[in-house]
Order: sequence, then C-alpha cells, then structure tokens
Amino acid sequence: MNIYDSNKPKILVIGDISKGFVEAEAGGRLPCEVHRNMLEAIDTAGRNNFAAIAVVMSGVSERLASALKALRKTSSDAKIILLAQMYEEPLAMKLVGTGFNGSKAADDYLICPVRYSQLYEYITPSSGFQAGEPGAGASADYAAEEQRIKQLEELATTDELTGLKNRRYIWEFARQIIEHARQTKGRVTLLVFDIDDFKHYNDVYSHSAGDEILKQAAALMQRSCRGHDIVGRIGGDEFAVIFWDDPKRKTGPSEDERRSAQADHPKEAIFIAKRFRRELNKAKLPLLGEEGKGVLTISGGLASFPRDGLTIQQLFSQADKALLDAKRSGKNRIYLVGKSQSSDISDIE
Repeated sequence: MNIYDSNKPKILVIGDISKGFVEAEAGGRLPCEVHRNMLEAIDTAGRNNFAAIAVVMSGVSERLASALKALRKTSSDAKIILLAQMYEEPLAMKLVGTGFNGSKAADDYLICPVRYSQLYEYITPSSGFQAGEPGAGASADYAAEEQRIKQLEELATTDELTGLKNRRYIWEFARQIIEHARQTKGRVTLLVFDIDDFKHYNDVYSHSAGDEILKQAAALMQRSCRGHDIVGRIGGDEFAVIFWDDPKRKTGPSEDERRSAQADHPKEAIFIAKRFRRELNKAKLPLLGEEGKGVLTISGGLASFPRDGLTIQQLFSQADKALLDAKRSGKNRIYLVGKSQSSDISDIE
C-alpha cells in the first residue's frame, strides 16, 4: 500500500524493478505506480496524468522502441526516462536521440541501479515537476546541481588524456556484460594491448610526444570499432577493448554463433583488431619528424568468454598472458589464447 502524499506529482515505473533499483521495496513510500507488464502500463499511462514514466530496459530491449512510441502517443506530456544497465547504454543513447514525428523516443536515461528517491528527485525537483520551465529558481538550481553530478560521474569514469573510458568503468562494464552474456548465451571478447617501445618515445621525443601517441592510438581504435564496443585506457600505454554482441539486434546470437563462441574467437573482434593495426601502422606522427610515419606498432592479447574464461578476472589474466607472449615473440602482433600455442591474428583469414 502506498503511503505517499497524493498531491505530489506521480511517476509510472515500468518493468522489473529488481533490475533497476537499489531498494525495490521502497517505492511504496513515494508517489510511484509500478507495472511490470508493458501493455498494462501503456493502458494505465493513457488513463492517468503521470509527471514522468521510468522504463527499466532489462527484459524489454528488443521491443522497446515500439513501446516507447506507444507511451508517447498515450501520455504525450510525461517525461520518459530509461533506466539502463551499463551494457544497455549504447541503445539508451540511441533511443534518446531518436525522433518520432518530431519528438524523441525518450527524454533521458539513468544508469542502474538507482534509488527511488534519486529518480523522484531527478524528475520532480522541490518546486514540483515543471518540465521546461526555465524561470523556476529551485528548478534552475536543481538542474545546475544535476549537471555538476553528471560532470563528476564523467570524471570518475573517463580517462582525462584520451577521453576514453577508464579502468574503473572497463572493469564494471565487463563484469556486467559477462553476466548478461551468461544469461543470453552471448559473446564477449577482450582485447588488451599496449604501444611497442612506448618508453623510447617518451625518453627521446618528450612526454608531450608520448601523450600525442596515446591520444592518436585512442582515436584510431575508436574509429576502428563498432559503435557499441567499449574502448578504454587502463593505465600508462595499456588499453582494453570489450567486443560484444550488438544490442540493437532484434534477436540474440544464432545457434551457429553460439557454438562458435564456445569453439573459437568471434571473427568480428579479429577483423577489427587487424583493421586497427593496419591504420596504426600507417599513422603519421608529426612530433617525431620525418621518421614518424608508419613506426607505431602494438602488441596485444585476445581472450573470449566463455572460451578462455568465465569471469572478467580470468579474461584479463588470459589476455595479459597472450600480450606477454606477443612481446616475447618480437612485438607488432596480437595473440589469441586458448590453444596449446598462441597464434598471431595475422595468420587467421
């Protein structure tokens, strides 16, 4: 039974609240109505005046776009907020930027888990829910505070030099996406790589040149990857890339792909790693002068779930071992793991 003040703005929460909130049982203390079933929720949204609608993405991702379109039609004044797991963020960003007849599919998203109080305060500042009212002083103060919080969150998960995700984000994302892949029989591949002879560039050409090399390598890697893959700098000249199944696909991996995940490394990750190496080998480095073209190489290791490990710790350990094998074998190569002897991706068609 809800015990909230009925005069306060009301929020409709849709989906499995255990996947979206820290304390699922606390909703009764706030003006929230919860519906797990999407069709029932759409009907309820059409018959009530909600200030906002929060949608837990987990479990409804495949049909989410059409559901959001229906919610817009039935409750056009409500602000729609997506509650996304870290691995669902690429899809959430796409939906926030997608328009239906001039209106976005969703207005914003938050990364789970969140607290009911956090959601309610985010949507309904102390002055009351006033969507788009710039003159309200309390709303303006709250908006400024939210902006500061978002900036702090970004600093906590972003590498300042390259703009990539940092080690903290990479580890938490990898943990979540492996758990997701375990449930959906999906595929995850981790690439760990570093710049060959990076200390030489720092010592001979200055740390500014070294920073430029790191930034250029980061930009090239991002351009080589798919939009949903996660690229991060995990320390010094060491980087990590998490390749995983496209979240925008209507269906999960096929049976052939699932069997391949058990038996071999996904071809997409190998193809992207090859493409990145080619681009890096052609890169121009003006700070190194005339000799700076085509000198940059990397060594790396590829490890896949579930083939090479069942946890993020196991995947990093295996990928690190393959990287060391690549270094010892002459550098400028990326090794696979899981075989009696590591093999360079250059040998794979």
